[in-house]
Amino acid sequence: MPGTHLVASIPAPSVRAIELGPLEIRFYALSLLAGVAVATWVTMRRWRARGGDPDLVLEVALWSVLAGIVGGRIYHDITSWDQLGHEWYAPFAIWEGGLGIWGGVALGVAVGAYVVHRRRASVLEFMDAAAPALLIAQGIGRLGNYFNQELFGGPSDLPWALEVDGRYRPQDDPLTTTFHPTFLYEMLWNFAGAALLIWIGRRFRIRAPGLFCLYVAFYSLGRIFWEQLRVDPSRMFLGQRLNFYVALTLLVGALVVFVWNQRRGDDPAADAGGGALPRPPGGRATTTRPSGRRPP
Repeated sequence: MPGTHLVASIPAPSVRAIELGPLEIRFYALSLLAGVAVATWVTMRRWRARGGDPDLVLEVALWSVLAGIVGGRIYHDITSWDQLGHEWYAPFAIWEGGLGIWGGVALGVAVGAYVVHRRRASVLEFMDAAAPALLIAQGIGRLGNYFNQELFGGPSDLPWALEVDGRYRPQDDPLTTTFHPTFLYEMLWNFAGAALLIWIGRRFRIRAPGLFCLYVAFYSLGRIFWEQLRVDPSRMFLGQRLNFYVALTLLVGALVVFVWNQRRGDDPAADAGGGALPRPPGGRATTTRPSGRRPP
């Protein structure tokens, strides 16, 4: 029937964790782990297609994930210190949510780049190989916000509006029951961005780390939009949330670096991040991708 919605709203999650005896496993953590697992697999395929050693991806994933958790929590603690609990362990309570993506990506990429450099592989080529996978990981990880009932937007009566339990609703609007599912918007945006980066990498000759720059720009563009919707507490400057300005700065910066990097030479396949893909045992390093193979 016209005007009839098949879905009235997205229901609030009935559980937040799985209890196995004394052990409680949060769905937030499972979402992050699932994102890491899929991103690692995607990056391994893309790195292998570039002639790289897939085992390096596993090593980078291990150290980058640990660094990303630390960096994400530090960013959250610095920018949202007044939202922390009063317990002594509150600054470390990542199981309750609270990982700032900017800090997580920054420290994770820095540590991962150091590992790649120590293994005498191309840092910039590796960044491009991982760029779509980062968006996929961030998209899957947003499921954790659903189970934690956090980071949603303002009131909404759209058919895909999110139901939120009373204890998680904004204090100044306790009677409204449905809100914009900004975690869902970001998830779909990130998946679309990952597909776009893969297509661009197949269709055009992009000098590394061009795809990584486009990843930063694409995510930041979306973040500017949903920062206008979110109602969770945030530092405000000139009527805008702090992360709006962070996203805007990163968007402009990433586009400037992308344009400069693509125009600075004639061979976009040349690498400027240490000079080579990984050295095979007993062989010579290469600075070009193997012919006949395209990364996924």
